[in-house]
Amino acid sequence: MKIDLTGKTALVTGSTAGIGHAIAAGLADAGAKVVINGRKPAGVEAAIARLKDKHPDARVVGAAADVSTAAGCATLVKAVSQIDILVNNAGIFEPRDFFEIPDGDWTRFFETNVMSGVRLARALMPAMLKRNWGRIIFISSESAVYIPKEMIQYGFTKTAQLAISRGLAELTAGTGVTVNSVLPGPTRSDGVEGFLQAMAAQNNTTADEMAASFVKQHRPSSLLQRFASVEEIANMVVYAASPQASATNGAALRAEGGIIRSIV
Repeated sequence: MKIDLTGKTALVTGSTAGIGHAIAAGLADAGAKVVINGRKPAGVEAAIARLKDKHPDARVVGAAADVSTAAGCATLVKAVSQIDILVNNAGIFEPRDFFEIPDGDWTRFFETNVMSGVRLARALMPAMLKRNWGRIIFISSESAVYIPKEMIQYGFTKTAQLAISRGLAELTAGTGVTVNSVLPGPTRSDGVEGFLQAMAAQNNTTADEMAASFVKQHRPSSLLQRFASVEEIANMVVYAASPQASATNGAALRAEGGIIRSIV
């Protein structure tokens, strides 16, 4: 199977680093023109430079906007033209005791992780339906199914993404538009790598050993028995964005290494 996205334009939110950046690279490699998004222009430009350094033929442009706000989403929509593929990747997480999470944090997580995707889909999906082709992909998490007790505020937003994704898919019946979610498990993104390195230094060990210990202690049901790479997650997203995935709609696509003990 050869995925060819030539002629398609993709917007990946939160794509200056981590999973989002790997998704942008994967889509660009498949021939799509990709819009890199981040909050600050300098970060967006640096991300474009890194991507083009590794993928010289990539067609990449930038659009700086803070999608955690309604104004930022409006700015982003105004900055882009026709979008064929929307990847709602922007998100935040923070381990915190439930009893110490203030109302403001719940609102901040909801606005960033949930409402960013709601606002962008509301703005960009109608044109996809009119053209009878489009892909919307929400980057959820295995935490949507197994709510982590140390990040309940995060888990609830990831579950909400699944509900929105499935609901939007219902609006595509009989069209060439699909809406799906991808559920990564523990992934060695830039932010996670920094966390592992810091913990390794404190415990006089290596980041690889810290990662293995995390999986063993906190995700013992993992069949992968390791963290995924950002490229492994991106591969699933690129497939979901492809013409070959035309019969995949309203699905929660698991790329979490078998942590979720369920056959459906």
